[in-house]
Amino acid sequence: MKKEIFLLLAATLLIFLVSCGEDEEKTDAPDTGDNQTSTEEESNSEEIEEDSETENITADIMNGDGDEVGTAELIEQEDGVYMHLEASDLPEGEHGFHIHESGLCEGPDFESAGDHFNPSDSSHGTESEDGPHAGDLPNIEVSEDGTVEQEVTAENVTLTSGEDHSLLDEDGTALVIHAEADDHESQPAGDAGARIACGIISDED
Repeated sequence: MKKEIFLLLAATLLIFLVSCGEDEEKTDAPDTGDNQTSTEEESNSEEIEEDSETENITADIMNGDGDEVGTAELIEQEDGVYMHLEASDLPEGEHGFHIHESGLCEGPDFESAGDHFNPSDSSHGTESEDGPHAGDLPNIEVSEDGTVEQEVTAENVTLTSGEDHSLLDEDGTALVIHAEADDHESQPAGDAGARIACGIISDED
């Protein structure tokens, strides 16, 4: 009788140990993190896709003699088009800086660039009651050594082709630096004087 009880207890213990071993194997199974990895990869893919769709254009700035004096990098953002201007060999002081309606920079006077970019037919200048033009930008300040580095955001334009106020229409547009400062109210162009430098804004290489 005692022998039978001992065998029953031994069998019960064996079953218990086998069961615990199986549970431990399940618990110790490595977490591969497949779900988390998949989510992270999907998120990164979406970010890369968004970045690839962001418009980024560089305009080469030329003076009246046809020499390159700088560049302007244009980047599409939610609040408009961000511009980073770097240039040299310019006259010291404050200068008008505008987007013009035609992507033609024929020196020495750059009249080929046409008037200010103004698709809404507004008046010129931030100080004007009916302004500003979409192409009106803050003045730039050239230092004593003839260089300038300035950042500005043009809030009323876009680099998305086909949209209203797009700078990338059929013939493109242009960035123009003037000889004098823009007073932001005189019509039609702020009394900023002659055009001394110009750069074409275009999506063509």
